[in-house]
Amino acid sequence: MADDKESSAVPVSPPVNDGGTANLAAPPVHDDAKVTKTKSSGPQTTEELPTPETCRKIEDYQVLDREGKKHSFKSVYDGPSSADRVVVIFIRHFFCGSCQEYLITLSKAIQPEGLLKLPTSTSIAIVGCGDPGLIDSYASRTGCQFPIYADPTQKLYEDLGMVSNLAMGPQPGYIRKSMLRVIGESVVQSLKQIPSGLALKGGPSNQNGGEIIYESAGEGQPKQMTWCHRMTTTRDHIEVDELVKVLDPSQQYFQNPQE
Repeated sequence: MADDKESSAVPVSPPVNDGGTANLAAPPVHDDAKVTKTKSSGPQTTEELPTPETCRKIEDYQVLDREGKKHSFKSVYDGPSSADRVVVIFIRHFFCGSCQEYLITLSKAIQPEGLLKLPTSTSIAIVGCGDPGLIDSYASRTGCQFPIYADPTQKLYEDLGMVSNLAMGPQPGYIRKSMLRVIGESVVQSLKQIPSGLALKGGPSNQNGGEIIYESAGEGQPKQMTWCHRMTTTRDHIEVDELVKVLDPSQQYFQNPQE
């Protein structure tokens, strides 16, 4: 439910660089964190869950919807009408062509109605780190049918241990275009927002994201975070077919997710 607390505005950096050589900052490791397996190929990524204290802390952080209305983060994954399992995908800045390619591939492979038919009913929500005024154009470019929110303060990213860097890493399967084209389209999108005053409000160009999953802990119990993946580079979202395996190990509900 939206509340009346004011969110603090922070300056953001130009959002058009999808590559670079900045140092890699590893997310924090906690003694009581649950550790899952790392990916067997591609950039190695730590999968430690945040501490229970952190999970409780971020419940009340504010995210903004397309109209700029405020919602608690908990309402995104544990609202009264939410599915039993919710995947929250944290994207990079709203002009990032790599993340747009990810959501285009994801939206073609996974439909909201298909997620609800899984043995554990599932939904997906997207969180970006820029101005909410860019959400509508972002959804239009990607064909994303999932709700999109904005965290322009990057507080969620910070406390969840999301990495900040400009390292590109290997090109993943979800990107079908050349990087020259991806970056060029990102620049054009930014320039088109000059009249709206949002050209420099897509979000920090070095802020990476990741994916987390919340699941029901039983009737009447709050959802718990059970799985996470933090991007280690600007092109390190979990591959769509790998995410499908996490959600549908039997492979009965999604076929050829990344073709």
